Amino acid sequence: MTDATLKAARDPGKPPILDVRGVSVRFGALCAVDDVSFVARQGHVTSIIGPNGAGKSTLFNLISGALRPDSGQVWFDGADVTGQAPSRLIRSGLSRSFQITNLFFEISVYENLRLAAQVLEPSSKLLRPLRDSVLAHQRTEELIEQFRLTDKVHELAGYLSHGEQRRLEIAVALAGRPKMLLLDEPTQGMSHTDTEEIGGLIKGLAGGVSILLVEHDVGLVMGLSDHVVVMAQGAKLAEGAPAEVQANPDVQAAYFGKGVSNA
Repeated sequence: MTDATLKAARDPGKPPILDVRGVSVRFGALCAVDDVSFVARQGHVTSIIGPNGAGKSTLFNLISGALRPDSGQVWFDGADVTGQAPSRLIRSGLSRSFQITNLFFEISVYENLRLAAQVLEPSSKLLRPLRDSVLAHQRTEELIEQFRLTDKVHELAGYLSHGEQRRLEIAVALAGRPKMLLLDEPTQGMSHTDTEEIGGLIKGLAGGVSILLVEHDVGLVMGLSDHVVVMAQGAKLAEGAPAEVQANPDVQAAYFGKGVSNA
């Protein structure tokens, strides 16, 4: 993306949902993320790809509040949220899933969802009985239907298949009605069938919620994304529409080598 295009994307008349401005972080002598900037549009799927060690997961953690950048800013929905705690970001409408499944395995599917949806309740109800959590229960029922979990609702999350756990985790991340959903390697370890199912699920969510995706499956990314950011050695190598990125000679040389289908 050229400087002129980036400036246009930040036009105050059409503000992006996410605006990452020159973020960097070092771990000792290693510059894990080096002056990375990009914007993500409302209702779009924006994906970050790159080979192992490219810095994409570190960048993801800088955006989601798990890490604080040494320099640069992260703006979300018009506000500077740089370094804010994940719990505060959730309240602001920024929710994430994790590369490693992050569920309460010892409780039911329903209770995983209800606990996540509790954020919708006003603080005045925090000490009230759970039966008074009307908004949380309503949201849980909506997600059970949307994610086709009706026959699993009373099953312990730990007994679900890997694909079902991933589907539940995305539902949990959506429980608080976020404005943007951050998905970290949602298809990791999945079969081809489960990957296709999750891909269809993400595509169905796009538009209703903005999505930032870190994903190793390039074919999936190119089929889902409106915008792709390519990283290499901690820096942004290229960005643009999927076809534009695939045609970029630098990307082809560094990432899409002959016969390479994923990161």
